[in-house]
Amino acid sequence: MPNNKRSKKHKRKNHCDKNNDSTGNLADLSSNEDDINIMNEDFEKLKLQVDKPYQVKYSEIYGRYLVTSRDLKKGEILIETDALVIGPCAESLPICLGCYVDLVIVPRKYQCPDCGWILCQQNCPGIHTQYGHTVWECQSFKEHKLASLLLKCDEKDIRFMYEAILTLRCLLLKQFNHEKWTKINEMESHNKLRRNMPSLWNRNQELIVDRIRHQWGYNQYTEEEIHTICGILEVNSFEVGSNGFRARALFPEAYLICHDCQPNTTHTDDPLTHKLHLRSTVPLKKGETITLSYSYTLQGTLKRRDHLHESKFFWCTCNRCRDPTELGTHASTLICPKCTNGFILSTDSLNQNAEWKCKKCNYKVSGKSILILLDRLFDELEVLDPNSIKDYEEYLKRYANVLHQNHYLMLSVKHSLCQLIGRSDGFLINELNLSQLERKEQYCRDLLAVVDVFEPGMSRLRGIICYELHAAMMMRITREFERKTINDNQLRRTLREIVKLLQEANEILKIEPVGSSEYSMALAAQDALKKMGNI
Repeated sequence: MPNNKRSKKHKRKNHCDKNNDSTGNLADLSSNEDDINIMNEDFEKLKLQVDKPYQVKYSEIYGRYLVTSRDLKKGEILIETDALVIGPCAESLPICLGCYVDLVIVPRKYQCPDCGWILCQQNCPGIHTQYGHTVWECQSFKEHKLASLLLKCDEKDIRFMYEAILTLRCLLLKQFNHEKWTKINEMESHNKLRRNMPSLWNRNQELIVDRIRHQWGYNQYTEEEIHTICGILEVNSFEVGSNGFRARALFPEAYLICHDCQPNTTHTDDPLTHKLHLRSTVPLKKGETITLSYSYTLQGTLKRRDHLHESKFFWCTCNRCRDPTELGTHASTLICPKCTNGFILSTDSLNQNAEWKCKKCNYKVSGKSILILLDRLFDELEVLDPNSIKDYEEYLKRYANVLHQNHYLMLSVKHSLCQLIGRSDGFLINELNLSQLERKEQYCRDLLAVVDVFEPGMSRLRGIICYELHAAMMMRITREFERKTINDNQLRRTLREIVKLLQEANEILKIEPVGSSEYSMALAAQDALKKMGNI
């Protein structure tokens, strides 16, 4: 995700200084057809500029950032833009450089007949296209014999080789697409900050800079240029892809969006066109700062801020980070071991080393001890069988007296359970007993209550939870109706709630890319609404 722009000093280009002496008189216009076409193109560009729902602002704290230029409804598109460049993620598994499908799952590989690089198939739709294995990339790989180097790599080095590909693609734009190269170099690299992080800087020097210049032979690029591109990618790239492919990309304009741990926008990327679509998730007033979360919203403040500092090079000070209760959700709160019913909170949530204290009995814990505990509980969670409902539910019981029910580790477990219960072998939705349905419903409600605060409005996660909650409720009342344990009023009230959940799930998820699991949920929600009719 892009970075919070705290040190940007770039100036905007003036796109509207042509024809300043024009009188606006029709008689002054040339009758030349080419001139008319150029005028029409300029008009369309000007119209697009005027109609943009955002404008660029500048501050000493944030640098350049985006605000709304008019009032917006929830779900309105703010930015729709093509990628500047796409390529493998950091430490990527081998993927097709044409379509980005995971090569591990491809039964038979195909070698490009020109450069010899391994692709997914002869008819890969990304061969010799601007967002895939371009003609100039193919020629360059052939000249530098990169495919032969790939064959000599061990499994670990292959990952680093793929990681360096996107950096090289950016560098090749300097020669083959200067307009894109210029736009990319307008982005922040935070070189000064990154130089003071030896582990990161030295890693890039060894695995990317030296690889591109010496091992691959692209010594026309300076070390500074390559480090700058590394920084631009680390700070500004978006993860893209779904259903079998994963990559990262740079987009114009979108990189100027500020971070907030309670964002007011969401984004999708089209796997076919590689366009980025950024939408408002809630109504926005004119002049509001447009925000996006660069971190996982269902993460506690300590870990979230640490991630942002390590990956985006700033300490977040948003309203959520300032509040030890995380806007009243208690997503980082621990249960006091001394008085057993008090809440332990950070005494200063903007200080990673601050002491933690029980609000009831004043029992104190050092910040270091809290981090050790969180790491231990996270490690324990990571080794659980990801498909075991039993293991996850035992984790919830085991730490019910240690972690608040809304603690981010508990939410992570509940998130998994929301999707496992009703979709796993032996636990399909129509196989669940009443107790299991009630538990699934409660997990969904617990999760939704927190997500409503962290990702209000039309967020993808809210849409998914709404759909999962409706499924549990529908099957529950079916069971209760069969047992005659629900009266007519309860039935109607529950059905009305189910309809609202389906409507919300459909509204949110229908904008997801066609073919994605989320889009399939939207179609299922639409179908369910049709079957339910007017309730």
